[in-house]
Amino acid sequence: MLKSKAYHRIGPDYRFDEQVSFVDVKEVFGLGHIRLGKWVENAERDKAANLIFDSLADLAFILKLPPKALGLRQTLNLAFGTGGQKGVQAHYAPDRRELALAKNAGAGALAHEFWHAFDHYIAPKSFHISPNRISFASHSWIADVKPIKHPLNQRLERVFEVSMLSDDGEEGHDYVSRAIALDKQYGTQYFSKPTELMARAFESCIESYADISNPYLVDETLTSDLFDAGGYPTVEHRQQIFSVLIDYFEPLGEALGRE
Repeated sequence: MLKSKAYHRIGPDYRFDEQVSFVDVKEVFGLGHIRLGKWVENAERDKAANLIFDSLADLAFILKLPPKALGLRQTLNLAFGTGGQKGVQAHYAPDRRELALAKNAGAGALAHEFWHAFDHYIAPKSFHISPNRISFASHSWIADVKPIKHPLNQRLERVFEVSMLSDDGEEGHDYVSRAIALDKQYGTQYFSKPTELMARAFESCIESYADISNPYLVDETLTSDLFDAGGYPTVEHRQQIFSVLIDYFEPLGEALGRE
């Protein structure tokens, strides 16, 4: 069963307490296809549809995007209770352009995985890379791939700069240094990957948004062992990142709204 945990969400009422379906989720947010696991019961399906609907609506509200923009021109697919990986609460599969949420443990990971999907989607539109190659914008930026000149792309590069570089732009940010230290501590190459640095920075900004609290969308970036270990941006750094995120996403939303 879907965990009976009460998600104490604080935010606008988009559904007016009405039950929504996954068809509604698909249509309102412009998603591609949605896959539900064969073991997802009706009650689990209905609860998940409401939670995901509210979470995506919160994300669009915070980023000042039209709801349909979250579907990334109907290229983003969603899986619930199927296609998961053992021990992983959620993941983004770039080969299928699919964001998968585990039935019993997907809560709190939606914002993090959405960033991965967006990072993948925007890469060939921001950098001179093959559209058929699996690439991420954050990694392309770190790798000095030639950017595509456009005012919006310059704003995206600014997001990367503020998130991962020092104030003078000459060195890595302390956030990056802490991530490298975590990788050394655990013997991994994960925390300091640009894709993961940006996903954690993004979800941190979403959770730190003052007027909305949604633990299904994002959770534990302020109170967790990883936060205590320095794995997330500081509160001050989040404010700086959020400012440039909105400077990017708001005009992006306006451009999409004119299409």
